[in-house]
Amino acid sequence: MSTRTVKPGRVAVIGAGPAGMATALSVHQAGHEVALFERYPQARPAGNILNLWPAPIKALGLLGVDTDDLGAPCKTVFRNVQGRQRVVVNLPEDIIRDYGGGFIGLLRPELYERMLAALPEGVLRTDHSVQRVEQDESGVRLHFADGSVHEADVVVGADGINSLVRRTLWGESPIRQHNLHIFGGFILDDDIAAEPGLCLIAHDRSVQASVTEIRHQGRSGFQWWLLEAHDAREPYTGDLHARATELAGRFKSPVPDLVAATDPAHVQHWPIRDRKPIKQWSKGRATLVGDAAHPTSPYAAYGAGMATEDGYFLGRRLAGVDLTDYAQVRRALQAFETPRKPHTARQSQTAYVLGQVFHHAPKPLRPVRDAILDHTPLLQKVVGEATPGEIIKQIAEIDQAEAAFDAISGTRKKADPAA
Repeated sequence: MSTRTVKPGRVAVIGAGPAGMATALSVHQAGHEVALFERYPQARPAGNILNLWPAPIKALGLLGVDTDDLGAPCKTVFRNVQGRQRVVVNLPEDIIRDYGGGFIGLLRPELYERMLAALPEGVLRTDHSVQRVEQDESGVRLHFADGSVHEADVVVGADGINSLVRRTLWGESPIRQHNLHIFGGFILDDDIAAEPGLCLIAHDRSVQASVTEIRHQGRSGFQWWLLEAHDAREPYTGDLHARATELAGRFKSPVPDLVAATDPAHVQHWPIRDRKPIKQWSKGRATLVGDAAHPTSPYAAYGAGMATEDGYFLGRRLAGVDLTDYAQVRRALQAFETPRKPHTARQSQTAYVLGQVFHHAPKPLRPVRDAILDHTPLLQKVVGEATPGEIIKQIAEIDQAEAAFDAISGTRKKADPAA
């Protein structure tokens, strides 16, 4: 069935982060009317540093986002604090060639700029704070703080870890505190003396240090982050740059050098938390994407990437669907979430477990843990082999979704960057 035979439906997306913008782009390409509501005066990134794996890069290109020179190609290596290699994340050469590396390092503001530039005029509606969402078989109604109401056929909650849509559908669920926090920063300097193309993840007995090359608006540089255990009940009030400098001193170059060279204004801090995966995302005419569905620790380095994939797949599933037909909507939303849940739950849970293993192991067990990680292939199997497998699987699923979309729409919206 061609989308030309189906009257365009109306989709409302709440939250203009990567999940919301990707959803809006994909739904628009599917031929439906879409309104993307953001409560703030502008779509703004939460944080600065970011990595993107090949699958979301592929999705972005298909959604019409300019991915040229978006980030720096990197290859991921895990080492212990003495420099002993524990893991190498190896991807097939064709994927590295086609998508700019094992993954790319960049800053969040540029991703937002690129995605915003791809949005059709009039789709994004800022300063719209949704207070209540109602639905029945006939449609959805969004009630805003100013008293206005917006009607739609489908509503998508892309509104983050504290999602109003999730609470409306499934009630309250507790935030899972990891009792960890991160200090992260970046420096843009073409002359930095650090190994290009490397994502280094290093651990001592209780702290993680990471360094990734980045590209930002045509400039080269590096991002870094340092992660340690911290009681979530006690808000951190210390000097961010000073604490990052202290933690970086445990590691070899380039970690301490990059932290020392970073402008304190470019250092951020945030606690790590998530929510346990839920068994069902969709109900009636509503569904969830991104952190609203599966908030994920930065240990996965995949939060924004999975959010982008969610938006891409949801729009493809709605192509050719009569959104006024309640039964069709329910089938489409279920078809969207069914393959997404195992993938996102795996990433979320793996990230949680890794955080616990590296930062909350009892002190007497840490030498045993480190000996296992240094002298067995355990971490290589869990991270170095499982991660590439998931990435390859997601790329294959995008290929399948795009083939089905082309068959429905009768036209290819944007050439695959790998084609």
